[in-house]
Formats: sequence, C-alpha cells, structure tokens
Amino acid sequence: MYLYYVYILKCSDDSYYTGITNNLEKRVNKHKYGKYRDCYTYKRRPIELKFFETFNDVLQAIYFEKKIKKWTRAKKEALIHGNFDMLQILAECRNATHYKYLGK
Repeated sequence: MYLYYVYILKCSDDSYYTGITNNLEKRVNKHKYGKYRDCYTYKRRPIELKFFETFNDVLQAIYFEKKIKKWTRAKKEALIHGNFDMLQILAECRNATHYKYLGK
C-alpha cells in the first residue's frame, strides 16, 4: 500500500510551490538539487519544505493538492503554521452578495 504526500515548498524568491508525490524525501531532493531544468523550482532554489500531509488514497491527495493550489498566499501560510482558526476566517466569503448577508 502506498502513502501519498501533498507538500508545500518555499522557494528562494519567497513563492510557494505545491506538489504531490508517493516518496516525499526523493521528490524534495529532486527539487533541491535541480533534477528537472523546466521545473518551477529549478531557478528558485534553494527550497525549503514547509508543510506536508499524508494520504492513503491518491484521489484524496490529488483533490487536496488542487484545492491548495487555488488558495491565496495567506491561506497557505495559515496552513503551514497550523493556524486553523485563521484558515477558517480566510475561507469565509466576504462578498456582500453572499447568501448569509442577504435579507438582513
């Protein structure tokens, strides 16, 4: 049985890279040592592993990775720091047309 990892790397240009793998150590080393020249992280080294989550189901891991990739920097940083209260606040819709603001 495989384990799958969704991870976030912080790059030297202060950007974040999110990925998925079934061998975290090997994949981080590929980023760290520049195995692939066309990879996002290649010109942004050195990199630092900031977060990872483990999954038993590859479909759940893929779903989580795609979800994180759409997040703002603030949400990613809240996740990295384990600040789940802030993550919840950042996830709330603040649009005036949102259903919870209508009819009040």
